[in-house]
Amino acid sequence: MDNAFTVEDLIACYARGVFPMADAREDESVFLIDPERRGVLPLGDFHLPKRLARTVRADLYAIRIDTAFDAVIENCAASRPGRLETWINHPIQRLYGQLFARGLAHSVEAWRGDELVGGLYGVSLGGAFFGESMFSTARDASKVALVHLVARLLAGGYQLLDTQFITDHLAQFGVIEISRADYRRRLSKALTAPGDFYGLAAGATGAACLQAISQAS
Repeated sequence: MDNAFTVEDLIACYARGVFPMADAREDESVFLIDPERRGVLPLGDFHLPKRLARTVRADLYAIRIDTAFDAVIENCAASRPGRLETWINHPIQRLYGQLFARGLAHSVEAWRGDELVGGLYGVSLGGAFFGESMFSTARDASKVALVHLVARLLAGGYQLLDTQFITDHLAQFGVIEISRADYRRRLSKALTAPGDFYGLAAGATGAACLQAISQAS
């Protein structure tokens, strides 16, 4: 992919089911991925482990929306034990920043006092949300952010939560793997839905999120 690739090109890629990746943080080249098998989290079948539900209800972390988008990406891209490299290079990060400026990308952040200890970010088009990456430096912080995300998507009328791939970490929440053709059918339908990322109050408590999830299950 060349330097002429714009944020409009990126939006068009997501709309047809393709997403960008890079080989390493300092590698300036970007390539597009269109996997044969796709991970999705059926929103109505979200599985919430009981211990995590208790953690969410306890509000151990303050969850904020879209207050530290760049910091979330920086943390997602940072090297960690067992994962020295990242697919989020600088061109990709700049593109997501442009999406955020247009209201098409969002972050869900877990704070402990003034410290950002976990979170996730993704792209929002219509009623589809494309989860990109998450990080955690405190126990369950990214998982709590994910629960808040699911509650927000359910409250906002979203129809698709794309996780791109399935991992052991995500499988515990009910993520399934579907074919490319099935994914594109679901994506086409979801793109026509009027998803509202702010359908849930920005300061929603853990209890409010759990209620939104239980009402949908």
